[in-house]
Amino acid sequence: MAEPLHIGLLLFPGFQALDVFGPIDCLNVLSRTHPLTLSILSHTLDPISTKSPFHPTSISQTINPTHTFSSPPPDIDVVLIPGGLGTRLLDSDPITASIAFIRQIYPTLRYLITVCTGSGLAARAGVLDGRRATTNKRAFRDVAAWGGERVEWVAKARWVIDGNVWTSSGVSAGIDVTLAWIAHVYGEEVAQGVADGIEYRRVKDAGDDPFAEVYGLE
Repeated sequence: MAEPLHIGLLLFPGFQALDVFGPIDCLNVLSRTHPLTLSILSHTLDPISTKSPFHPTSISQTINPTHTFSSPPPDIDVVLIPGGLGTRLLDSDPITASIAFIRQIYPTLRYLITVCTGSGLAARAGVLDGRRATTNKRAFRDVAAWGGERVEWVAKARWVIDGNVWTSSGVSAGIDVTLAWIAHVYGEEVAQGVADGIEYRRVKDAGDDPFAEVYGLE
């Protein structure tokens, strides 16, 4: 199978910074030796902020989208969906547009990767129907309700693979699922080289999840 070349990063206001910057830095390093394209997708081309919608005094950073959901590049292979407190605003225009875009683009993708509560958006889009999936353990019960009984939510998992859908636990788990995906597509040696390059100690066992116990999910 040919290597994926085009990554689509889905963004909405209130995304979690490490959900995005952790995986993207892994891909940045990977792209030094393997050709990749990154497109940043959102409901508008306005800068998208990490600003928490529930904490007005929090600091934040912004990313500029390259494309809107209504005019994405035609050749995206992979979509990465972060989580964050912005996912809680289920009736907001950015989130309803994100869910609609996930539903629209998924059939054309080779892989869908979610971090943290990003799996909740995939669940709302129907992409996780009949699949096993996981999410942030602190928000596990809330997010599981978004997919209802259509999704088999796995409480104790750093990440879960079901077909071409890769879902991961909270925040830092996004780095581990990205490295696991790199190992799957490009080989273990390449993935370990990326991890060594960023001096990151990987979790290689998808079931190694101490946070399920921390939040009483076992």
